[in-house]
Amino acid sequence: MAITDIPEFAHLSEDDIEALGAELEQIRQDIIGSLGERDATYIRNTIRFQRGLEVGARALLMVGSRNKTAWAIGAGALGVAKIVENMELGHNIMHGQWDWMNDPEIHSTSWEWDNVGTSEHWKQTHNYMHHKYTNIIGMDDDVGYGLLRVTRDQRWHPFYYGNLAYNTALALLFQWGVGIQYLELGKVVKGRDDREKTKRNVSLFLRKAGRQLAKDYVFYPALSGKGWKSTITANLVANGIRNVWTNAVIFCGHFPDGAEKFTKKDLANETQAEWYLRQMLGSANLTGGPVIDFMSGNLSYQIEHHLYPDMSSNRLAEAAVRVREVCDKYDLPYVAGSLPVQYLKAWRTIAKMSLPNHMLKDTADDAPETHSERMFEGLPEPKPTAGNGKRAGLKTALRAHRARRRAKKYVPVS
Repeated sequence: MAITDIPEFAHLSEDDIEALGAELEQIRQDIIGSLGERDATYIRNTIRFQRGLEVGARALLMVGSRNKTAWAIGAGALGVAKIVENMELGHNIMHGQWDWMNDPEIHSTSWEWDNVGTSEHWKQTHNYMHHKYTNIIGMDDDVGYGLLRVTRDQRWHPFYYGNLAYNTALALLFQWGVGIQYLELGKVVKGRDDREKTKRNVSLFLRKAGRQLAKDYVFYPALSGKGWKSTITANLVANGIRNVWTNAVIFCGHFPDGAEKFTKKDLANETQAEWYLRQMLGSANLTGGPVIDFMSGNLSYQIEHHLYPDMSSNRLAEAAVRVREVCDKYDLPYVAGSLPVQYLKAWRTIAKMSLPNHMLKDTADDAPETHSERMFEGLPEPKPTAGNGKRAGLKTALRAHRARRRAKKYVPVS
């Protein structure tokens, strides 16, 4: 099941973890202390690019929405504009990554994104709950979003046979899933909510969602005149492009093989260094280059983002070089892969978890989507140093574990 003893799983002593935390904190201090004009120029240029792209796309749809080529270009460009607004602007600005500029337009307290959910609700569920309790079963609602079973630590029941269908719907309607997450509808259905608070939150959500629907499906289509129907479908497609892309990026960062899950036990007296370690073990990066970096809001560096959620996104690549060196020093895995591979792994996990445990091949402690410290039972402890002079820890233990599995699988028949 999920990891219950992170130091044991990571093969690190308390002193190791504190030293690891100090090195990671130094990276944070060095980079955040060097933020300046080039970073401010980056975010201002990104805002100008996004707004220019959106204006151009909407203008094209207004004057040429009944032309198939114009419609396709306009819908595609609008989808890209919405992705950039959602990922590189909304997500990152509301994390406080640009608060150091003291610019009221680019500040976490004033930015409202192009999304049906309110920024205040999202900051509570994401900035606080998700980033503080990352991948802790029962604390982080992003583990399955209250809809999907993504680990065996979630008790199976027949509802989960629909896992693949639910995730398809969630991907297509992702902004709605994110928007209603704060409402905690499960508690509402069970009567466990504060009814007055729920009414206030629902009212705020409906007002924001109403404004978004009016903008995309009433106001802009009306400006298109006779082509209003085509503009409605273009806006629907653009929102779908943004939703599916956002779902893919987020799932690639949290649900592929190697992104570990944890228990509430891990929270007991957790130090900053232990929090750093949990973020490293629970996240995964994407490879693909500058375009993937920009279009993902630099969440291609999900490990670094979880280590430093308020670090300006354009500096995460710089942090990644040093974080990878730290992982190598402490013999910790640095999980990364291409978007198609990582997304397919996430979907594979969702498909597997739709089935009851007795139908699954791997054990609950040793499956691609779920590891625990118990997977190493019977293996000798890695020696303090490997043959090349580096310490031997989790990566070395994982290699030994894989070798043991291969040996059991290919035992020759006498």
